[in-house]
Amino acid sequence: MAVLLDIKNASKRYGDQVLLESASATITDDGKVGFVGRNGAGKSTLLRVILGEEELDSGEVIRHPRLNLGYLRQHDPFLPGETALAFLMRDSGQSDWKCGEVAGQFELKTRHLEGPVATLSGGWQTRVKLAALLLHEPNLLLLDEPTNFLDLRTQILLEHFLRGYKEACLIVSHDRAFLAATCDQTLDLSRGKLTVYPGKIDAFLEFQKEQRLHVDRTNAAVLTKRKQLEEFIARNRARASTASRAKSKSKQLERLEVEEVALDSPTAAIRCPMVSPRKGPAVRCRGLSMGYGENAVASGIDVEIVHGSRAAIVGDNGQGKTTFLRTLVDSLQPLAGEVKWGYGCEIGIYAQHVYTSLPAEQTVLDYLERAAMIGTKSQQILDLAGAMLFRGSAVNKKVSVLSGGERARLCMAGLLLGPFNVLVLDEPGNHLDVETVDTLAEALLDYRGTLIFTSHDRSFMKTVATNVVEVKDGRVLNYLGDYAAYLAAVTGEIDAAEANAGNEKVTRFKQPAKKQPDSKQPDRRQVAQQPATAIAETALRSERDIRKEITTLERTIARLDSEKRQSSAVLLAAADPAEALRVYNEMTAVSEKLTAAEERWLLLQEMLNQ
Repeated sequence: MAVLLDIKNASKRYGDQVLLESASATITDDGKVGFVGRNGAGKSTLLRVILGEEELDSGEVIRHPRLNLGYLRQHDPFLPGETALAFLMRDSGQSDWKCGEVAGQFELKTRHLEGPVATLSGGWQTRVKLAALLLHEPNLLLLDEPTNFLDLRTQILLEHFLRGYKEACLIVSHDRAFLAATCDQTLDLSRGKLTVYPGKIDAFLEFQKEQRLHVDRTNAAVLTKRKQLEEFIARNRARASTASRAKSKSKQLERLEVEEVALDSPTAAIRCPMVSPRKGPAVRCRGLSMGYGENAVASGIDVEIVHGSRAAIVGDNGQGKTTFLRTLVDSLQPLAGEVKWGYGCEIGIYAQHVYTSLPAEQTVLDYLERAAMIGTKSQQILDLAGAMLFRGSAVNKKVSVLSGGERARLCMAGLLLGPFNVLVLDEPGNHLDVETVDTLAEALLDYRGTLIFTSHDRSFMKTVATNVVEVKDGRVLNYLGDYAAYLAAVTGEIDAAEANAGNEKVTRFKQPAKKQPDSKQPDRRQVAQQPATAIAETALRSERDIRKEITTLERTIARLDSEKRQSSAVLLAAADPAEALRVYNEMTAVSEKLTAAEERWLLLQEMLNQ
């Protein structure tokens, strides 16, 4: 076991903010370490110090002489118009076949590899960056929020890769389920101190909780003892016969100290709307077909969600989860069938097309006061504003100057103060740190209304969901099981796919092996020199033609795939139904061409193999 990094007495501050204060930790080559801590605690700063991009105010970081770091950054390192393959070759200096071979470990093939990397989704771009890291052959991977933008399947693929990765890792993440699946040690940064815990994140959190309970119990005992001593001293100080005993007790009192319990930042105070519980169906879909124009994303939908349930809408990216939510809340008109809400349903909506249309002239406090139920106390409004990171003078900021993330948090705060007995939430954990997401989950457990939501946060889904609705392959169905069963099913599908693909190689970029001539078979050069038959000549020409057509098709597939992704991004942001219909029609036409091109490519590959 070698020590790759030894952090000794590290101190770092920005102005009055102390990030590191005499902090020490050791990273060895035999483990995968989950790096946790509140937002703003200094995790990213420490990573920059390890990378040599920043210096400590005092202390040192001792690096092993053979340390080779690989760093997964949050920002994009790609050049304009650059393909994934071109980036891998530029970044690593390796040949195309080597880059293709490593990229294949992350299912980066054909159009994903040869199309513009800027048009790939966040999840695919993360795969490209991971492939680039491996090409440098690091012995310590530094991953900064690697699950950002990843759907469930891609998260699980990344987990499988990291579990099989033989070198050390230091992973910064707010996704506790991901850390639990990949890391066997935990590094915590709190109040400027580093704590290395030799166990998984769940065990560390339990240890942390027990430590706080122990401190609370100890402090309670100390305070009780202090009170007894103070009473004794007060009774006996004035008497000559007991004055010496009182003086002795005073010295004992001076030695009694309570242990300070400090928190990194205020704990979020979130309460959901206080509503009366209802019974029966909250919403029914009968013969529902949803989509854009004449093009259905899903049809034949017969789904019922009852009052009081917390229904998780699940499915891969692009299957239609957001389309289903928009159809439920009448943001998108059904193509056929009906959506019928129960009597007395007051629906609150959290989605991009809602929080982008907040009143620009209002301040944060103005908006929350207007959104709150009658009788809501001012302190409750301020508490929730603080939980959503609007603290102090920030409550006087106008909506017009808020960022997208700030508007999203403001919209969420308004919903939680309102009178809604049905909440429809599309990715409610976005723009919130992990502690606030945990508090939101606890608040939703106490909510007596109906919740319909989507999320990529598995811990949040497991905690909150009571039932699952799956959007898949043009259908929307009540899943016969809870979220844990759904998660197990997706994991099983991925395991089966990986087992089937275990022996496959990326042949397009594989370095050709030198082959010894078979004495029983004539060398091709000899065949070429001999008089060839018309059939042999035709076969050679056919092979050349097939390879030429495959190359042309691959360029076409990359271009069509890029166009489809661009249309998909525009479609998600479209608020105008007419514009959404136009974009959807364009995307459908491109998808049909793409499917035809891919089918032709597969056919030609089969012919070439034969």
